[in-house]
Amino acid sequence: MAFEFELIATDGRARAGILHTPHGDIPTPCFAPVGTQATVKAVPPRDLTELNASLVLANTYHLHLRPGEDLVQQMGGLHEFMQWNGPILTDSGGFQVFSLTQINKIDDEGVTFRSHIDGSQRRLTPESSMAIQQALGADIIMAFDQCPPPKDRETVEKAVARTHNWAARCREAHPYDDKQALFGIVQGGIFQDLRAQSAEFIQSLDLKGYAIGGLAVGESKAEQYETLDFTLPLMPNNRPRYLMGVGDPDDLCEAITRGIDIFDCVIPTRLARHGAAFTFDGRINMKNARFKDDPNPLILDEAFKSYSQNFSRAYLRHLMIAKELLGYYLLSLNNIAFLITHVQNMRQAIIEGRLAEYTQTFLQRYLGRSQ
Repeated sequence: MAFEFELIATDGRARAGILHTPHGDIPTPCFAPVGTQATVKAVPPRDLTELNASLVLANTYHLHLRPGEDLVQQMGGLHEFMQWNGPILTDSGGFQVFSLTQINKIDDEGVTFRSHIDGSQRRLTPESSMAIQQALGADIIMAFDQCPPPKDRETVEKAVARTHNWAARCREAHPYDDKQALFGIVQGGIFQDLRAQSAEFIQSLDLKGYAIGGLAVGESKAEQYETLDFTLPLMPNNRPRYLMGVGDPDDLCEAITRGIDIFDCVIPTRLARHGAAFTFDGRINMKNARFKDDPNPLILDEAFKSYSQNFSRAYLRHLMIAKELLGYYLLSLNNIAFLITHVQNMRQAIIEGRLAEYTQTFLQRYLGRSQ
């Protein structure tokens, strides 16, 4: 089988595994950088390889609007188009439809919306989402779902029913072979009974993996963790579990401890564009005057590997103040490397049976000195 999930170690509810794909293995837990428009902002694929990235995301909605899935397919598919040889995951486009567009109509068949680029009217359905993702050629593709505000029960109930209907249609429209793995998405907001209903239905479709959607969209961290607590025990052990859109270092600790395998988030490159950098002593603002003559590298840890470590904090501050593009590149490298390293450290801790010790030490340092 081209897609197989191998569980190699557990520590409490946390898991270490390997997801085998046609474009290489994904050691889990893993953090996947987001390449919205077939590019991780400011970071070449060569550098992602050097940072040990094992999975990259691309965005169905954005690539459908520009340059179009037909062109990407003509150019050889996403791997050839963006010159990334590792595994790729594409989302369904649903989240962007609901968050970025002026929606004209949501119905049981799909969504009619206006493009945020040129205002043209478009239509997205489960079937068209599958067709777009198949043309893009990603290794892992996501079922089309409705992502509602997490605390509005009436809206969440309707979204869960629609998500189930759409997931079944995606399953029917997707040629289930070894070239692409279809993942389903469990919805239900912060409501335990709705999450249970959704987990049961989505699993009945017998998909290659399962995601938890509808979190990190307005609920508190405590509500997010509580939702994971009652949802994850309902999900199968022999399939990868993907928490969509979560990337804060402390959230990664909490979610991995509870049994999540795959993460993605735009946060490392978005923070870099605003001059913020991850360090083991908390997030720092590189525009701060106190770094003006600081000769140290960004991460004060000799074991941390990133090209950004060749430069002083003083130089990085200068680049950000001067709005030089190199600064955005170097901070993006640092932030992606930090999250990948953090998750890899947790994976090793799971294998060695010391996850609780690692997370306690990490969180005490990261949150205790956050700046």
